[in-house]
Amino acid sequence: MEIEGRDFMNTPPVKTVRFGGSVVATLAKQREGDSGDYDLMKRQLSDPDIKDAQIINWLQELRNCVTQISKEHESLIHTILSLSWPNRSPGVAEEYLAFLGNLVSAQTVFLCPCLKMLISHFTPKRVTFCEGGVDVSDSDNEDENLLIHFDRCHQALQLISRYVPSTSRFLMPILNDKFPFVQKSSKTLECYVHNLLRVTVYMPSIRRDVLEVIIGKMLKLDVSAPREAIEVAEENTLKQRGDHDRTEERLFNMDEDEPEEHSCSGTVMAHPVAEKLDSLIVVLLAYIKDVCHINGALDVERTKELYRDMLSVFDKLILPTHACCHVQYIFFYLTSFRLALAEAFLEHLWKILQTPSHPAVLRQAAAGYIGSFLARANFLPIATVRACMDLLVQLIHSYIDSQDSSGLQACCDVSLHGPFFAACQALFYTLVFRHRAILEGNMKNGLAYLHSLNLEHVVMCQLNPLNVCLPAVTNLFAAITRKYQVAFCYTVIERNNRYMLPVVRNATSGDHVATNMNPLDSFFPFDPYLLKRSGQLIKPLYQVWEEPDDTEMGTTTRGQQHAADDEDDFLCGEAERAIGMTPGSYDSHICSPGSMGSPPMAFQKSV
Repeated sequence: MEIEGRDFMNTPPVKTVRFGGSVVATLAKQREGDSGDYDLMKRQLSDPDIKDAQIINWLQELRNCVTQISKEHESLIHTILSLSWPNRSPGVAEEYLAFLGNLVSAQTVFLCPCLKMLISHFTPKRVTFCEGGVDVSDSDNEDENLLIHFDRCHQALQLISRYVPSTSRFLMPILNDKFPFVQKSSKTLECYVHNLLRVTVYMPSIRRDVLEVIIGKMLKLDVSAPREAIEVAEENTLKQRGDHDRTEERLFNMDEDEPEEHSCSGTVMAHPVAEKLDSLIVVLLAYIKDVCHINGALDVERTKELYRDMLSVFDKLILPTHACCHVQYIFFYLTSFRLALAEAFLEHLWKILQTPSHPAVLRQAAAGYIGSFLARANFLPIATVRACMDLLVQLIHSYIDSQDSSGLQACCDVSLHGPFFAACQALFYTLVFRHRAILEGNMKNGLAYLHSLNLEHVVMCQLNPLNVCLPAVTNLFAAITRKYQVAFCYTVIERNNRYMLPVVRNATSGDHVATNMNPLDSFFPFDPYLLKRSGQLIKPLYQVWEEPDDTEMGTTTRGQQHAADDEDDFLCGEAERAIGMTPGSYDSHICSPGSMGSPPMAFQKSV
């Protein structure tokens, strides 16, 4: 519906049949104490069966006398704002827009109520119907005119923002307050997020704040759907579907050649919270692509601006959030558009890691992001990975030397040296994932590079990082460095196991204890992605774990390597098995990697 070019201020009212006098006379009587016609006008406007022509007539008269409307007519304005105008005829919608423009221009006291009304229409209309004598509310009704509905709301919001330039300042609190509860349906949340992002197109000044609101809500969903819960839900759905299919096969003797269709193999997540999160991430990734690309080509300036807004949200919300599984992949996707973006992201994380004034927990988180990003982003060239490893090694060696020169006895204390241990684990993790790429092409140069890292100095230092890093990381790192004779870790590992005094906790049942094998509270943000629809965009960018072969792992047999599930999960049960191992048994206890993180690095390139 086109609204440009129409003179909303001077369009004369149309004539139609209705009860009651003119609006001017009605308002005058109401000021004198006679509210009969005033109440009649409100009743007619609130009548669900009111005709479009009547609404148009009232709105035309009202907008031509908005200067006579004041705070005392709040109930009348409330009645008008309660009209379901977006679902009516184009004529009603046009007159409603005209009225809103006149109202906020003449009476800014009604700006916020108008904004609240418009934002309330950003979700599908709620329909209540009676089922079995009980009123049932359905917010997922399929409205074939939903796009028109939303278009009209955005036209109204744009109109108001033109008449009142300060609209954006009042809008953000309303957008935040009106955000649907996370318990609402996927469609309700998806529509609201879509409309919030659409607002940023014509109000770019609030884009950063809008992204903060959206990502904050998505993080709440993310932490409410732990990786283990999602996997269990998918497995249970598979099992239930399999049992159902086997039952039907027994009953109906189904053709063995008939293809099976499992609901869990589609695009719907079995975990309800994960399903909502998946739909929201799909919307956000589509928005990112649309902003950054014009006619299929990357627009560098627009991409830089969006990256800066997203980075601000990352620092404020994503980086401090521990154990979120999927929201951080927004950056994985965005930085894949251009190498300079990926390097700028790594440089930003590196600055956090190497700055002592930052809280240790954020420095460790930054290290986790660097290591996980280096290991998992298949769009990073090996030259970038090596540059990052060089910086990590430099930081690690410098820290070791500073501890040695202090004259104090260095101790393996995570509370004192957490960022150092996180950097070490990031380096080990990156090497585990990327050593093949480093050695490809020119084995001699690759080996020379690995030897230049002086990893022996790292593993043998008094701070003893092998005692702090997760066993899954330590074991693979030890096997690979032994294979290429870059470092020899098993003597240190055996000593650590002999003298380890593990921290234990009571299990839920209280009948046994479990060992804390994660003293760093390690968090690997780019673990395998589990969401199905948004995962289709992430999968082509993702480096999966390639299980070591027999020759690479020395004495390890292929049967032993495949004892664990064939999944990209580096930590599969490692914590429970690590205690009591002998050096010769380490290779046979290697799982399949896929989750950790932590390194540093700096690039001269920036976005």
